[in-house]
Amino acid sequence: MRIESREQFETLQEKIRAAETDNGNRILVCCGTGCLANGAKKVAEAFAEQVGKRNMDAEVKLLVKNTGCHGFCERGPLVVLQPSGVLYTRVRVSNVPQILEKTVDNGEIIPRLLYKNPADDVAIEQYSEIPFYKNQTRVAMRNIGRIDPTAIHDAIGAGCYSGMVRALFDMTPEQVLDEVETAGLRGRGGAGFGTARKWRSCRRAEGDRKFVLCNGDEGDPGAFKDRSIMEGDPHSILEGMVVGAWAVGAHEGFIYVRDEYPLAVLNLTLALEQARYLGLLGENILGSGFDFDIRISRGGGAFVCGESSALMLSLAGKVGEPRAKYVHSTEKGLFDLPTVLNNVETWADVGAIAANGGAWFAGMGTNKSKGTKAFSLVGKVKNTGLIELPMGTTLRHIIYDIGGGVLNDRPFKAVQTGGPSGGCIPESLLDLPVDYEKLTEAGSMMGSGGMIVMDDRTCMVDVARYFLKFLTEESCGKCTPCREGLKQMLAIFDRLVEGEGVAGDLPLIERLAAGMQVGSLCELGKSAPNPVISTLRYFRDEYVAHIEDHVCTAGICKELTAYRILPETCDGCAGCAKACPVDAITGERHALHVIDHDICISCGACMGVCPTDSVETFPKVELMKEVV
Repeated sequence: MRIESREQFETLQEKIRAAETDNGNRILVCCGTGCLANGAKKVAEAFAEQVGKRNMDAEVKLLVKNTGCHGFCERGPLVVLQPSGVLYTRVRVSNVPQILEKTVDNGEIIPRLLYKNPADDVAIEQYSEIPFYKNQTRVAMRNIGRIDPTAIHDAIGAGCYSGMVRALFDMTPEQVLDEVETAGLRGRGGAGFGTARKWRSCRRAEGDRKFVLCNGDEGDPGAFKDRSIMEGDPHSILEGMVVGAWAVGAHEGFIYVRDEYPLAVLNLTLALEQARYLGLLGENILGSGFDFDIRISRGGGAFVCGESSALMLSLAGKVGEPRAKYVHSTEKGLFDLPTVLNNVETWADVGAIAANGGAWFAGMGTNKSKGTKAFSLVGKVKNTGLIELPMGTTLRHIIYDIGGGVLNDRPFKAVQTGGPSGGCIPESLLDLPVDYEKLTEAGSMMGSGGMIVMDDRTCMVDVARYFLKFLTEESCGKCTPCREGLKQMLAIFDRLVEGEGVAGDLPLIERLAAGMQVGSLCELGKSAPNPVISTLRYFRDEYVAHIEDHVCTAGICKELTAYRILPETCDGCAGCAKACPVDAITGERHALHVIDHDICISCGACMGVCPTDSVETFPKVELMKEVV
């Protein structure tokens, strides 16, 4: 039934919490996108079926929850047993009866399903003791993995909407703004603009009709933290938007969601319907007299629509192109009316700040970068997944203590932060504290929270080329510096990776980059040269090797790299021959295999499957010398 007052809300919350305590054991099945891709849906269905049969005769009921992403995507499907706190990884349907009989009924652990720490190969039972989780501090993701995102009562029991209740009944709009300012909250979408400053500007703007928007158009390669929040805890976003609307005086809101996120759209839609039904959205919220409602708009997949002004034009049904920055969205945003736009993670933080106070949030992080930050940790790292930790945490701590180190224990080379417009940070800066200022000083940026780890078999020239290609395809083409600058720069990089670079290429790249930074209309063009500038700054020797020596030192660029099999370690398993797509490898079983360089296309498939690391790369110019 509809909740008509604060007292009714708090009574409901107490009943939900008491009921969950009485339910005893709980089984939390991760049903985030990553785990679903690994078969979590069938695992969840198997648990539901088995538990349903058990509950018919049991005095103490066993509860199964399908939760959002736990973050440990590498190890899914994940199952957490509460209150014991045992975490099982890579669970299959066939494991379900055994988990119920052994662990739930008798408290026995199933060792093969436990997580093993790559540092010492020791199995860890407790969810809270696994370094990946133990080293995190979660605010925006506080409820993900704990609640069923499709059940609003579960969210209320976990504390959702408590901050909204406090804001509506205990605080004036000005007091909300003061708390957000005390918190030092800055935009989590990448720019890091002060949230309170933006909200105050909108509140002061003339006009009775104002909008509150959520940017869920996450499009950076390797980034998925906004997606996981929308899928795993949509109610935290709705709560934050209500608080923001109360602060700025808005009564209409939109969530702009990337169309490639169908589960996020589904869970957000359900959350909106449930919140309206209970009176947490719509007219006269909780009897407070405040009206506010939210609608969903699905983006068409254009990366540039993540930029604020382009997003608002797209939301209004127009072509998503950026506009000049002297037009402030807090004065003339959506439909040329005062508008506040914040990122998914930012809105998820707002409810927690309203509930716990700005000083609590400001107690985490650094002097200028307060609170926590969520990251998508991917690439050549052992523990890939979704993490959240206090601002100022070092890259070394993130990659080695949380991420478990570089995959296959290869040497670390660089980490790319901030998406395609970010920079590549070298090993010499591993102890760099991660915050807005330090990343900018290092030639990178916070961005939307993507963090891609690279090992020694990564060509930094090719990495820069990859991001240039992405941005060239995603540029809207409205301004010349971005449109033509990206095309020309990409053409140079295409020549570099093919071994056709010339002496004047590097100065030309730097001039093009400077022109784009100064002349581009929006941040896509202004920040597009960042991967190029940072790799030139820290890995210039690789560029020089491509141009002067026609060598890719990482052995990645196909036109510069050849492969050979080492006779002293090859055991003749024939795995390389089976993997070769062009049949360039020959040899008898249990005897040395040989690569025919006239046929080889330098794809690297042989190196990827060799169990004895007997395949190595060498510069293709050496083959030319042999021919001569």
